[in-house]
Amino acid sequence: MTPRPFLATTTSRENRKFLSITLAAMLLVAAPPALLAQKAKLPKPRVLERGTRFERNPATGEMGLHTAETSANLEALPAGPAIRTSVSLVEVGCTVLASDGTQVRGLERGDFRLFEDGAEQSIASFDAAATPASIALVIDASPSIYRQLGQMREAARSLSSSLGTQDEVAVLAFSDQTHLLLPFSRDRALLAAALASPELARVANSSQSFIYQALYLTGRQLFADRTGRKAIVLLTDGQDSGLGLTWDPATMRARLDAANMLAFDDVTRQLASAGIELDIISTENRPRAMSDAWLAAHQGQTLVTPAARELGMPDYTLYLAELVRQAGGRLYFLRELASLAEVYHRIALTLAAEYTLGYYPAAGVARSGWRALDVELRPGAGAAAGAQITHRTAYYVPVSP
Repeated sequence: MTPRPFLATTTSRENRKFLSITLAAMLLVAAPPALLAQKAKLPKPRVLERGTRFERNPATGEMGLHTAETSANLEALPAGPAIRTSVSLVEVGCTVLASDGTQVRGLERGDFRLFEDGAEQSIASFDAAATPASIALVIDASPSIYRQLGQMREAARSLSSSLGTQDEVAVLAFSDQTHLLLPFSRDRALLAAALASPELARVANSSQSFIYQALYLTGRQLFADRTGRKAIVLLTDGQDSGLGLTWDPATMRARLDAANMLAFDDVTRQLASAGIELDIISTENRPRAMSDAWLAAHQGQTLVTPAARELGMPDYTLYLAELVRQAGGRLYFLRELASLAEVYHRIALTLAAEYTLGYYPAAGVARSGWRALDVELRPGAGAAAGAQITHRTAYYVPVSP
């Protein structure tokens, strides 16, 4: 181009500096907002495990996360019996599908009935996907998955275009540790940058994959102060290195000889008590016998059984399905769909059509443990005939010291 040599040969150093600053300012003003957003820098990655350790309460049997801050808080508490956590409002997200499979919108609070342990509850709050959602993308960066992350940039574009402008997204990647690449943000350029970050390659250096630890820490640390619609989207092959899960369902529970080791049950309790919807994208093939009809027929029982083993289902895929069954959410198989972007698009559309029902438990929270949930449409509600409602089937009332 000719302007640059012309400036270099006909202006003084001061004039060149002035003109450079002026030209930069003009370009900055003329630049589209999307380009300006791309200039924003990602924050320094944070390892969620750093400065923390798991510590099970011997009185309640529940897992806690020990940090310097929690130590100070516990020392300030008076000596005495355990204090039960107060569940002020239980939120239940649900989607309604018409008989032709389309998502039903436009329903109102009076169209729903909500039950806890069989007893109908008074619906205290109702949200038809109007409030912003908090969505954490949790990416398995172990070597078995990392080679499939080339779709991430396309997926970021699909997700960005499908989410509401006020929805906030966080990005985490894990192998043997969980790295927070982007805290909750509405900046879609930062989302794209996080999914294309070279930090993913650094995380992928480990051959281990602590899937359930990453989920527990994400639910515990990122969603502690979040309200409204909450979701975790997990991309993994399901092959966990941390919990020692086997075909014996007893491996889901905490071990007496290793009380401070995280267990599968700790993860489901954490997600269910916080009301976090879980969408899992498996990079493995769907087991032939694991049809939607089979999953629906076994919704009320543990999926990891000798019968499932005889059907040729891998135990690590069954544990992903079991996690969704207990905590609430959906299980997708990447190879059934065109691309990762298509999966993200479907998840975003589902969140955009979700109803959130909130209620104060009529039975109170004096009894900790699991409570069964059910949601129905009232007769005469729009699309009630033949409609299907998807929602989490239980929530957990925790006890904290």
